[in-house]
Amino acid sequence: MKPCWNSWVLIGVKRSGISQVLQHIATEIRETLGLAPGWVLPSMLAMAAIAVALMLHSIFVALMRRWVGVKHPYIRSVFTNTKGATRLALIICIVSVTVPAVPLSPEMQSFFGRALGFGLIILIGWVGLIATNIGADFYLRRFDVRAEDNLLARKHYTQVRILQRAVDTLIVIVTIGAALMTFEEVRQFGISLFASAGVAGVVVALAARPVFANLIAGVQIAMTQPIRVYDAVVVEGEWGWIEEITSAYVVIKLWDWRRLVVPLSYFIEKPFQNWTRENASIIGTVLLHADYTVPVDRVRRKLSEIAKSSPLWDAQVVNLQVTDATEETVELRALVSARTSPAAWDLRCEVREKLIAFLQEEIPEALPRVRATLTERAASNRRFSEASQARAG
Repeated sequence: MKPCWNSWVLIGVKRSGISQVLQHIATEIRETLGLAPGWVLPSMLAMAAIAVALMLHSIFVALMRRWVGVKHPYIRSVFTNTKGATRLALIICIVSVTVPAVPLSPEMQSFFGRALGFGLIILIGWVGLIATNIGADFYLRRFDVRAEDNLLARKHYTQVRILQRAVDTLIVIVTIGAALMTFEEVRQFGISLFASAGVAGVVVALAARPVFANLIAGVQIAMTQPIRVYDAVVVEGEWGWIEEITSAYVVIKLWDWRRLVVPLSYFIEKPFQNWTRENASIIGTVLLHADYTVPVDRVRRKLSEIAKSSPLWDAQVVNLQVTDATEETVELRALVSARTSPAAWDLRCEVREKLIAFLQEEIPEALPRVRATLTERAASNRRFSEASQARAG
């Protein structure tokens, strides 16, 4: 008569430890299953181990959430980002302890060994990605790209984000390659491919050229920084702000909220305008056309008054100049400065609107008009027409 479950489990724990207990359990289950195939028992143990791991992980997550609460948002975000990796690590640990306790055939040992190796490589790559993201976020916590004087913040933000994406891409490629090499078939295919890599290598290199060009361009942009996040730029005749820099392209938010997507290599190979290269402040320009009789000094004083009364002006630059003179009008250029490019745009619109209203209300004779000189014949014809109209009336 077989001993009861509790008695031989206690005896196994005392004599041989956890491994012997698992072997006793496996023997009992194998005898119960009888003629079942050899892969059934280890598969059942693996699924049971996974279930136990998921249950333990759920308990751990609940305890950690209660302990962290809402008082530590950064620790809570780190814990949330690492939840998947810790679940996989716990599954690998429990399965690696449980399955070897069962006598396995060489084929099953090879299968579980490769499966655990595959999972371990994926876990290492996953941990690398998480560590990169957490490190980048922790470093960027010191900088505020939304501040008015955000040149230093934009510099570090651009460098860190571009390098982070490059490192993430490298980690993913290395992880996938290492995981696939755990399978003998893939390894042999890779060796044969490298052995016969003549024309195929050239074809692959040409096909992958845009990918590597953008990757290298991303590193160059991170180092030299011709553009940064939230820079005001003019690209392909469109004005907007750098909204996002990825590992392959740049997203530019245009003034009317459209998005212009440009490859990273564009900013290395082609010219473009960067209005906030040195600092976030920018000078806005307003062009007006007026009659030759316009009192420029009076308009200049009005421009200074408008700028000083506007909260958008940064008290740096305000000036009015006559920049051109055509046959009919003179061109007035008003210069005003602001702390940021969006503020400069709004300030330009405000100055333009108020200067036009000033000319309409106080100096209407200075508005553009067309002059004509009538000859004597034209004047007599005009008088005759007026007289005819008077007789007819």
